Amino acid sequence: MDSRKKNSIGKNVFHLFYSTAFSSGLNAVTLVILANYLNSHSYGMFSIALAYSLIMGYCTDAGISVAVLREGAKKGISLPAVLSSFIKIRAVLLGITFAGGFGLIQLLYQGQPELMKTMYFLIVPMVIGLALQSISITYFQLTEEMQYLGVIRICSAVLLVTSILAGITLSLHPYAICFLYGLSYLLAGVIGIYLIGKRTAIRFHYAFHKGMLKNVLSFMISGLLIVLLPQLGPVVLEKTLTLKQVGFFAVAYRIPSALYQIPGVLAGAFYPALFKSYNSKGKIEHLQLNMLQLKMMALLGMAMTISLFYIPEIIIGTLFGEEWLFAAKALQILSFLLVLQSVNIALADGLTTKALQSRRTTVQALSLVGGIYFYMAFSHQYGVEGAAFAGVAVELLSLAGYWLLNPDRKALAVKVLLPYLLFFLAFFAVTSSFFSASPMLAAVLHLLSLLVIIAVDRGLMRKLMKIIRKDQSEEAVKRGIKDGIS
Repeated sequence: MDSRKKNSIGKNVFHLFYSTAFSSGLNAVTLVILANYLNSHSYGMFSIALAYSLIMGYCTDAGISVAVLREGAKKGISLPAVLSSFIKIRAVLLGITFAGGFGLIQLLYQGQPELMKTMYFLIVPMVIGLALQSISITYFQLTEEMQYLGVIRICSAVLLVTSILAGITLSLHPYAICFLYGLSYLLAGVIGIYLIGKRTAIRFHYAFHKGMLKNVLSFMISGLLIVLLPQLGPVVLEKTLTLKQVGFFAVAYRIPSALYQIPGVLAGAFYPALFKSYNSKGKIEHLQLNMLQLKMMALLGMAMTISLFYIPEIIIGTLFGEEWLFAAKALQILSFLLVLQSVNIALADGLTTKALQSRRTTVQALSLVGGIYFYMAFSHQYGVEGAAFAGVAVELLSLAGYWLLNPDRKALAVKVLLPYLLFFLAFFAVTSSFFSASPMLAAVLHLLSLLVIIAVDRGLMRKLMKIIRKDQSEEAVKRGIKDGIS
């Protein structure tokens, strides 16, 4: 392993938080700018191409990055040798991905030349860029230097918004805009490889590290399902809706997708702690920590759902313009994704961190199959709003699966899921009945109601106060040490 001094967990979480918040914000701004520049038909094509780009981008990884983290963390392993093998595999997977992906596109969209051109202009640079970024991000995760991971993410986001603004200023064709979108990922990927080159030598004469292929199939299946589920909508809906309707759905879906990055950072902070808790402190301590994560993520998801649910027209009109107001109802429905996804990721992490990854993969596979049916059936019957209901139905199916397959399902239901979710839904019924004419007032009252949950849940209150006191005491110790040195 690398002999450099690694960052602390807290420092790495800080780097992940600000880089994720900043890059996600810029990415969301870029999508807003694009939606205002492109018409709904062109934006629908772009959304389908983007979905394929992200799926193909993962296929260039196929779970190998997780294996790299596992192998690179072992004692006595040569990091340059692992990195060399990693790059070789990614190059082979990139070629296979392009061959398979382009063959599939030719098969499915042969009669839609405009959509196919949009895909090619976006996919080629973006997939190569995603592969390069993934190599550098994995390397800096392994060396626990998340500040460089933050640099890569921020560079990607800045390049993205800059290139799109330049293209719009020059009034470029949508094909050129798609190419610039993908090119920004490619340039950020080159920057990531450059940063690796500054930290270590990249050589290819090392023998292939065979340990990287151990158990890679399970990582590949799980990772592919994680990538497929969020992209399922645009890919399936192209068969049941017009491209214009796909564009409306994509606009509504992008907003909760961007906001979900916030609870995702919280989940990332709990993830290693859950592993450590299960391995060193046992099942009871692990369950307590997982329930704390579940409560905090549920509250955060509820707060974001409330913020979107009551004023979808204002949000859509302000961000995208009045021509996109048709997507407001879909956004209102999709706002529930935030609370459901927040709960689901906590439940899924609980399974993975106690060596039940196969159960998580099973739920993801069932959700994927169910999602295909939901999107096709609901959208065919009810259009864009039906597609939004399908997205929520997928998360409800996942919630049921993660809960049922958890050995601690009774404790999770009684102590967290039932009281939290029932209170949340009950307050929705109240505000819908008495404050439907004043959505802003309803939103404020509903947000304030979340404080009641915190006040009533004494266990959560104690945990939060303990965390606050611990942070304050650590800060006091740091100040004391600093004063003593001075």
